[in-house]
Amino acid sequence: MSDNWVVLGRVSGLFGVQGWVRVFSHTEPRHGIVSYNPVFLNQQGKWQSSTIEDGRAHGAGVVLKFAGYDDRDQAATLIQSTIAVRREQLPPPAPGEYYWTDLEGLCVVTLEGAKLGTVSRVFATGANDVLVVKGERERLLPFVKGQVVVEVDLGQGLLRVDWDPDF
Repeated sequence: MSDNWVVLGRVSGLFGVQGWVRVFSHTEPRHGIVSYNPVFLNQQGKWQSSTIEDGRAHGAGVVLKFAGYDDRDQAATLIQSTIAVRREQLPPPAPGEYYWTDLEGLCVVTLEGAKLGTVSRVFATGANDVLVVKGERERLLPFVKGQVVVEVDLGQGLLRVDWDPDF
């Protein structure tokens, strides 16, 4: 996927008989995915534009209704589809905040200059976000600005951390 695309979620299952689907949303809050249109669905390696007709939070997840998918059989073709938007559809992050997609791929170095690896993904925990850094080995670093994360330089592709490389 090019840098111009940001994945917002994935269709995980069916909901009802009128074309609704369950979605695992990466947005915060989870139901924020409903506010984006158009979205792009990747079905079997092919991207197509689609419109979210309706959607809402449901339990711990989200359910969506896409235009043109009006029954359970049609909606079943969407299962496992990736949902993305163009980068310019996203609002700019607040100062000092970052989209996870911007952190992925950054080179992680310690204050002493030791390279730990590259951010492969980010995930949320109850306390803070966690960076998965892959290098000689995989490390999980808490994304705590001012304590662990000292500097994020998107222009240089660098994330500087206060971290013991032996840990």
